[in-house]
Amino acid sequence: MKDQASASSYDLIFQNVGRFIDLTDEEKDLFKSLLKSGSAKRKEFVMRPGKMAKYEYFVTKGCLKVYSLDRNGVEHVSMFAIEDFWTGDMASFMLEQPASYFIKALEDSEFLMISKESFEGLFQKIPKFERFYRNLYQRSLVSYIERTNQGISLTAEERYEIFLTKYPHIAHRITQKDLAAYLGITPEFLSMIRSKMSKR
Repeated sequence: MKDQASASSYDLIFQNVGRFIDLTDEEKDLFKSLLKSGSAKRKEFVMRPGKMAKYEYFVTKGCLKVYSLDRNGVEHVSMFAIEDFWTGDMASFMLEQPASYFIKALEDSEFLMISKESFEGLFQKIPKFERFYRNLYQRSLVSYIERTNQGISLTAEERYEIFLTKYPHIAHRITQKDLAAYLGITPEFLSMIRSKMSKR
């Protein structure tokens, strides 16, 4: 873990929050005081299932993979979090129950973290943050519903094309295996899709 984040890391999180709410300099200082900084080397785990999720994470550098394992040990990737993304195990963090997900660094990564205690204190001291996190969670829920519907109604090729359109800045930073686990297909099938698309 890092002891202190860079000024650019705080600038990034202030920009992220600023898309939904305006903060005074005093409120920014208070928010900053509640954040901790962390880091993880490539292939290092940030979180494992079974333990309580103590933090929500805001990525300032690198790429994190959030995934679960089924009973056969097959990976199911929920999301990739790069710079300017929030991630974590929301259910574990909010409901104080054991986490269901692994979070693993795919690149050397840095992030800012907020604990449950600081999270709740933030709402008391700066009530407008409730609006920010409500927007954040609503977007997360909509994204989850969209992915579920896509898994039911769209072909793997269509899901792959949507990923490329929605996350072009992520596609080149992850392996074919990890992307296949996100799409719910095998790496071999993804390779066939890519080959087919390249011939269009």
